[in-house]
Amino acid sequence: MLEVLFEDNHLIAVNKPSGVLVQGDKTGDTPLSDLIKSYLVEKYNKPGDAYLGVIHRIDRPTKGIVLFAKTSKALTRMNKAFADRTPSKKYWAIVSGELRSDSFKLEHWLLRKPANNKSYAHDKEVNGSKKALLTAKRLDSSNNYHLLEIELETGRHHQIRSQLSKIGLPIKGDLKYGSKRSNSDGGIDLLAKSLSFSHPVSKETIIINCPIPRTGAWKHFNF
Repeated sequence: MLEVLFEDNHLIAVNKPSGVLVQGDKTGDTPLSDLIKSYLVEKYNKPGDAYLGVIHRIDRPTKGIVLFAKTSKALTRMNKAFADRTPSKKYWAIVSGELRSDSFKLEHWLLRKPANNKSYAHDKEVNGSKKALLTAKRLDSSNNYHLLEIELETGRHHQIRSQLSKIGLPIKGDLKYGSKRSNSDGGIDLLAKSLSFSHPVSKETIIINCPIPRTGAWKHFNF
């Protein structure tokens, strides 16, 4: 079932489950964009295909907010806003490892390797790398894990996953970036928790929040 978090004439935001692609790829698996198009066709009794523009993406194993455009005007304006990094995005992540500070800022240089679809974090610039910045703070801790809130200053491939792994805090379930075991659903405990932005037409501030999972390790935290 599609969980719609926000919808008006120009935009629609949904809660993406882990394991679902945002946009189609070579796997041929049904992406979130197709599910939303089907929802729009059915809801509004559209005779043909529904227009839907992909504004941004989150990784396949990540869950949480993804925003799409229902009009070309909204897509053009939101693409520019995301390129200018004016929207504010917050992520929640469950990590293992030794947390040395309740709040911290990370600066790395990420080098993407398409061969294994992985980004490697370096302390210094290397050929082909891109600067990656994020800030994080601890929200809570359980016996084995910490719950972090993360804000991105840059938007790089697998940025949160790569940078946290680099400092010994792999995200729970993320085998690619150092977690010791997978999650039962095959996803990772990284949630696109909140998104705020200026509406592309009305200019009002829109704040979208995603519900927190109540399964797995999530149920061991207070929030």
